[in-house]
Amino acid sequence: MSATQPRAYAAAHFALELDGKERNDIGLFRSIEGGGVRADSMSYAMGGTYDRAKQLGKPKFEDLKLQVGMAMSEPFYKWIADFFVGTPTRKDGSIVAADFYYVERARRNFTAALIKEIAFPKLDAADKNPAYMSVGLSVEDMVFKAPDAPRKLQPPQGFDQQKLWTSCNFSMTIDGYEAACTRINKIDGFTVKQNIIEHNVGGQRGALKIPSTVEFPNLSFTLPAVDAQPFFDRHLEFASRGKVPTALPSGGKGTATTRMHGEITMRDNGQADLFQLEFSGGEIINVAPDRLDASTEEIAQVKVEMHIEKMTFKYLRIA
Repeated sequence: MSATQPRAYAAAHFALELDGKERNDIGLFRSIEGGGVRADSMSYAMGGTYDRAKQLGKPKFEDLKLQVGMAMSEPFYKWIADFFVGTPTRKDGSIVAADFYYVERARRNFTAALIKEIAFPKLDAADKNPAYMSVGLSVEDMVFKAPDAPRKLQPPQGFDQQKLWTSCNFSMTIDGYEAACTRINKIDGFTVKQNIIEHNVGGQRGALKIPSTVEFPNLSFTLPAVDAQPFFDRHLEFASRGKVPTALPSGGKGTATTRMHGEITMRDNGQADLFQLEFSGGEIINVAPDRLDASTEEIAQVKVEMHIEKMTFKYLRIA
């Protein structure tokens, strides 16, 4: 082996740059994956011969997936908030890989990144582990580039802030059903998605990425059976008997007779608010009691599932 051959390096040290800002300006990530480039192989038959000519097709850029906690900066959460309201904010940036000594060894530069989806973890009052969001990015171009000169990254800061968000520190309220929501103990994980349309232009190898409709998921939460009667009553009235709820007043709060409106609030260990997800246009589509078993000593639970029409994200830790 040649003495001048570069040493291999571990993949645990990395940075993300957005809009020319270094990692310390953006925040701390748990992991980054994806970002590969591939091209389909096309075959052509030649008349009068069994030979096949092969040629590369258009390049395809793999989506990036980031795992993030609460150690990000305010501009990053503003980008997430824009995604929820359908504002197509594009960002250029780089993924920087460094060795054990935080010396930059490689980078991938990407352009015109759009948020494609955001997956929120399962929230459980009995789970004290740190929670992380998964943020998917769709990019229009990706370039692999070796560093022009050695550059040392700053060691990551913010691990304490990353641990602020744990799965057990949350609350969920629904207007008109506040008393029934006080003991909600689980919220299933859910994903907010945006369809990305690829638009091919003549003379350009890569496709343009165009954002489309944002799709909001169903919400499922669990609470003790003793608190679930208001949700059974609503499901009977609006689903079984066909009553139509009234629209939520503009700028007003919902009631037991309007479409369901509420919020999920995430808090740190000191019970200070971190961020809030507000939802509206909801209605219950299923109320399912847990299995009854004579041998169990667990509290009887009921799982409620509801569809929603809209959701917004609000970052609450603004300095």
